[in-house]
Amino acid sequence: MLGAGLDFSGGMRGAAFGPRALRANDVYLPSVTVGLPHAHTRVDALEELVICDYGDVAVDFESTHRSIEPVRGLVREVAETGAIPFIVGGDHALMYPDAAALADVYGKGKVGIIHFDAHYDAARFGLGHHLTHGTPVRKLIEQGHVSGNNFVQVGLRGYMPDDEDLAWMRDQGFRYHFMAEVEKKGWAHVMERAISEAAEGTDYLFVSLDIDVIDPAYAPGTGTPEPNGLTPRELFPLLRRLGAETNLVGVELVELNPLVDPTYVTPLVANRCAREILTGIAMRKKGITEPHYLHPDAIDHGQT
Repeated sequence: MLGAGLDFSGGMRGAAFGPRALRANDVYLPSVTVGLPHAHTRVDALEELVICDYGDVAVDFESTHRSIEPVRGLVREVAETGAIPFIVGGDHALMYPDAAALADVYGKGKVGIIHFDAHYDAARFGLGHHLTHGTPVRKLIEQGHVSGNNFVQVGLRGYMPDDEDLAWMRDQGFRYHFMAEVEKKGWAHVMERAISEAAEGTDYLFVSLDIDVIDPAYAPGTGTPEPNGLTPRELFPLLRRLGAETNLVGVELVELNPLVDPTYVTPLVANRCAREILTGIAMRKKGITEPHYLHPDAIDHGQT
């Protein structure tokens, strides 16, 4: 796990403090490191996995572009060891160096991405700049780091993309799931489709999680909040399942902005998102890979 406080293109400054907020969030359990299994799976990620805090990337707080290579280099350094880099941001411009670093290690076009976000982040420009928190997807696709048919988006809503960008996404082969699909077909349907698509056509998967995919009622601490988002109850099992049922080689959690949340609720939810993913990875390590596994003690009072 490494922090990357990139914070130059967000809707509101403050995401640079996201890594610090996530690290400090277990305010009521500060000294517990093991012995707390996930309630639904009975798997303790902190006991099963070797987790290292690799510190923070030396980003330039005045320039996104000058921060790209330091981020890409450190993520690549971690991935080359065979470890799973888990990057905590920072704004979503990080997707470009994070995913490019994994392509450096595993090969261009070999890593699929499942992208949780209220926004499509495939704009051509952002306020005249080629690389902002709203443009990394297009940059990755156009440079060939990721194939469009291995790009899955979940949680889109609001007033973007426009017709031209949506047509571009279709032309690239994107699979995308607007919240309208959840309204029409239900979350269970969307979750199963997303799992299937994420594991299709590639041997490796990168999870890009923008905290604003969650409804701001549950996670207000982000620079670009968008109402009508996912609930934690919807998102958590999908994150856990991705860790258990697919071959994750990298994770990023971005756009956490504690400065716009006077409570600790957003870092709390972000911390739980991270733990759900880690629990899934630990389940896979233990060989628990069946679809949507839940321990009998959690659902049947211990009865089989």
